[in-house]
Amino acid sequence: MSLFGKIFGSNSKGGKAATPQEAIQKLRETEEMLAKKQDFLEKKIEQELITAKKNGTKNKRAALQALKRKKRYEKQLTQIDGTLSTIEFQREALENANTNTEVLKNMGYAAKAMKAAHENMDIDKVDDLMAEITEQQEVAQEISDVISRPVGFGEEYDEDELLAELEDLEQEELDRNLLEVRGAEDVPLPSVPSTSLPSKPAKKKQEEDEDDMADLEAWAAN
Repeated sequence: MSLFGKIFGSNSKGGKAATPQEAIQKLRETEEMLAKKQDFLEKKIEQELITAKKNGTKNKRAALQALKRKKRYEKQLTQIDGTLSTIEFQREALENANTNTEVLKNMGYAAKAMKAAHENMDIDKVDDLMAEITEQQEVAQEISDVISRPVGFGEEYDEDELLAELEDLEQEELDRNLLEVRGAEDVPLPSVPSTSLPSKPAKKKQEEDEDDMADLEAWAAN
């Protein structure tokens, strides 16, 4: 039986094929087994090389036998490297195929769900519903406009007339301010007295004179 037959087993014509998940798992197990085989062969090659060097001058025949075994191990190692590359490629291709299968399966589920959802919809009913929604939105907007309109007890004022009246009031206020300024400019200021005021020492001298005159009159009366 071949190596792959040993790994995956022989299937008869009526046998059940392995699922992608099972095949991927088998390939991974094979990779692990071959990796262990690689480690074993690399160690054997290193041992045979040591044996060849050790018997190189002492026992030529033993050294040659060690080199021959090393060559066989190296050949097996090369074969395993090739096998691992093939298995790795096959596993990656199978994983991609399995991923694509799952993606397509899920897309199929989504397509069926979308179809089932659309089966319950009538395009005419949808158009009627959207038209009704639009109409109700317009009604709601009209109601909002009416509610937000300022309440003026039914009175309406011309904004231009109000602005003209405001300008007249402002002009009257400006004219009144100008008249007040002009009236203040026409009021005469009080004149400065021409006579000089008596100084403080002169006032004191007058008081002394008056006291002397009082004393003199009192003496004459006696």
